[in-house]
Amino acid sequence: MLIDRIRSHVNIGNLIFVLSLVFSVWLIWYFYTGLGGGLELAARLIPFALALQVLLHYKQGYLYKRLPPAVNHVLVAFYIAIAAYAFVYFLFEYDRIAIYSQGTYTRQDFIVGLLVFLLVMELTRLAHPILFWTNVVMVVYTLYGYVFPRSLDFFWHPGTTFYRVVMSSTLEFSTGIYGLYGQLALTLIAAFLLLAGVAEGFNAQNAMMNVVRLLIRSRRLIPQTAVLGASAIGLISGSGSASAAVGGAVTIPLMIRYGLPRTIAAAVETSASMGGLIDPPMMGAAAFLMAEFLGVPYWDVVLRGFGFTFIYHISIGVSIYLLSVRLLPPGPIDKPQVPLYQKLTTAIFFGSVAYLVVLIGFLGKGELLGAVITATWMFGVLVAVFLYFKYVRKDPLLGGETLFGSIRRAIETHAEMTSYLTALLATLGIMIGLFTITGFILRMGAMLLDIGTWNIVAMILMAWFFGWLLGTGLPPTATYIIGAVIIVPPMTKLGINPWVAHFFVFFLSVWGELSPPTSLSAAVSARIANTSFMQTMWQALKICLPITVLTFALFTRSNLVVKLGWAQIGDIVLVTVGNCGFAFAVFGQCIRNLWGNILARILIALLSFVTLFHPNYTLVWATGAITLLALIWGIRRHNVIAAPKGTPTPETEEGAPPRPEDLAGVLGEARRDIG
Repeated sequence: MLIDRIRSHVNIGNLIFVLSLVFSVWLIWYFYTGLGGGLELAARLIPFALALQVLLHYKQGYLYKRLPPAVNHVLVAFYIAIAAYAFVYFLFEYDRIAIYSQGTYTRQDFIVGLLVFLLVMELTRLAHPILFWTNVVMVVYTLYGYVFPRSLDFFWHPGTTFYRVVMSSTLEFSTGIYGLYGQLALTLIAAFLLLAGVAEGFNAQNAMMNVVRLLIRSRRLIPQTAVLGASAIGLISGSGSASAAVGGAVTIPLMIRYGLPRTIAAAVETSASMGGLIDPPMMGAAAFLMAEFLGVPYWDVVLRGFGFTFIYHISIGVSIYLLSVRLLPPGPIDKPQVPLYQKLTTAIFFGSVAYLVVLIGFLGKGELLGAVITATWMFGVLVAVFLYFKYVRKDPLLGGETLFGSIRRAIETHAEMTSYLTALLATLGIMIGLFTITGFILRMGAMLLDIGTWNIVAMILMAWFFGWLLGTGLPPTATYIIGAVIIVPPMTKLGINPWVAHFFVFFLSVWGELSPPTSLSAAVSARIANTSFMQTMWQALKICLPITVLTFALFTRSNLVVKLGWAQIGDIVLVTVGNCGFAFAVFGQCIRNLWGNILARILIALLSFVTLFHPNYTLVWATGAITLLALIWGIRRHNVIAAPKGTPTPETEEGAPPRPEDLAGVLGEARRDIG
């Protein structure tokens, strides 16, 4: 009987939970004690992260669908054995390798390093094929750089051995898998992800989406639920795709129900969700890396992020409103019934975010400690509220929920997101290490420096094109890291402020999340709306024009990041007005005559361009005021001229979201991704 009970609990789901529990508890213990430091923590827990990722991939479907189930079982067991072997080896040999070996490694050291290296590469191939092949090319290039003719100085280098590639990526610890990036994933970022895990465990984000609907009373404002919901989710998700997955499940069917075309509904959610990569205090992994590169507290990055999130959400809010007026008639909507439990859960969510800001911004508790304290406080309050509504009020909303189930979901969500990011940053550590060995970073930087010496604008455009190419195939975090090590140094050498250079690369990485031909956020939204991915992405690109504009406006309105205070506020106002002007030029209609309307939109675009990019502040404040007045007049005219003649037919049946099982794969990836 006992054996049968044990067997009934031995399954992939419970194994993931056990590993997630150990992983998260170990991290929390480290957050409060700091014993051993980040490097020792990485040596201990990266094998855990790799094992978790193997099991999570396996749970969503076989690792290799073309192979028989038995082969998959064997391979999964083999991968888990590698992770376990590495964990035990580093548990006993860490001090020798980190302190005493000094580059003189044993054959067994090499074998362990090789196995970990290959496992990270294989997980990268499963999750990010383009990133995997990029690393493969870099490995080959690192080994055989000498095959290039000496005349091609840009590509030629003397090459190195495979032993050097493996050891620099693993057991040397200073670079590669166990270097800065992997350590950051397991420390500061993992602490912030505790908030996301707790919120997901108690369905706080879903509750918040329902509460947001109470703020909308007009059919034309229905799409703004996506903007409000995504901005709220982005506070602790740091992910465009996660915002699209959580918020889109509510907002996309709602928009379709009230008559918005499915493609437009998906594009609206995609563009709104992009704010998840910008919204403080959790601005995605790239923001944490920026703080490390600049050598400043993370709070300094957050302070600059508040201005950007204001600019972005106001700008796309205007774009979406102009689009909504053209597609939806005015009229009231049904008021949703939101249970008291969801209202309280939402209040706790926003209260926790405010508490975090107070702790790290005003009380000086430090980012890591502030995040842990806030997550602990949020967890305690949510547990108390859950128990009260479950057992005292006997709320039917919680009839199928249990406290253990909520805690388990919180633990698994935190472990899933943290392990995914750890594996991603580990493979990026390999890439950057190989870049360094080959000298590619220095040569690429020298080329950009030469272009900048000739013409700074040409260098900026070249850097933007390079970032766009990276963003087409790499996740935002990877795009930012490569941009930070290649683009930022030549920019700073030419006199560009480091804050400006890093935020330029940061917005390149954000835009890369949407850049064709790939976009996880657009894929999630299109899947929920049951519409074309490519059409969704192209429509979202038009709505997300503020990201592109903001990327270049950094160089002329540098007080956005350089001088905090009134100068920053002034530039925030100017950039917001300029972005809204461009939004009107794309979507607005203010004159019935076709050519007259085109001319008016071009004029507003020109005024916006001057407001954003002209160096004379006296002039730009004048053009900004004129642009603002033109916007007010134009939007009022747009409400009259652009309104549809009839009421669109709702697409309730066609616009219904697909079944949860149809979304399992893409939503699972979205939950792990934090930019």
